[in-house]
Amino acid sequence: MGLSVAGILIWGKRGQLMLAAGVALGSLAGLEVSIREHFAGYRSHTTVLAGTAGVAALAVLFFAHAPRGGMLVGGAVVFAAAFYALRVVFTRRSGGRWFRT
Repeated sequence: MGLSVAGILIWGKRGQLMLAAGVALGSLAGLEVSIREHFAGYRSHTTVLAGTAGVAALAVLFFAHAPRGGMLVGGAVVFAAAFYALRVVFTRRSGGRWFRT
């Protein structure tokens, strides 16, 4: 949080970089909590985790210079496969429930 606040207070390129780094670190912290809760069977974060896998696949395909249609199909396939696998894992860990609120 301190990095984000400093990024807001400092103007220029350095401030923008600090703000982006703070947001990235905050996002990683939220992702870590989602992973722990999901695999413990506490709360289902299937969509968030599958979306993360889909975005990662899109990033790999982008840097591999894949065509846009291929990127879209690849990201969708990875999302669907991850969604199914994560749903199965959560169902087993939570005692047969598909979701918990």
